[in-house]
Amino acid sequence: MFSIEHEFDATVVTLVDEGSSYLQEDVIVSSFEECITVEQHDPQLDRLMKVTLSISQMRDLLAAVSLPEGVYVQDDED
Repeated sequence: MFSIEHEFDATVVTLVDEGSSYLQEDVIVSSFEECITVEQHDPQLDRLMKVTLSISQMRDLLAAVSLPEGVYVQDDED
């Protein structure tokens, strides 16, 4: 399950883990004009963990999930 919210300066997607096996904490992906942040609560550390990706890194990640292993260089379209 997931939700999408459009806020003033970001689009926020929340991914909720569902199922009968061990469930992970919710993942919050916030898309800003200049970057993407991915946040998840770590229950062992009782801390919110955050990763920041540039727009270019996010494009690479989206492309990578459907490619075989290897090294790739994408042309910038901006």
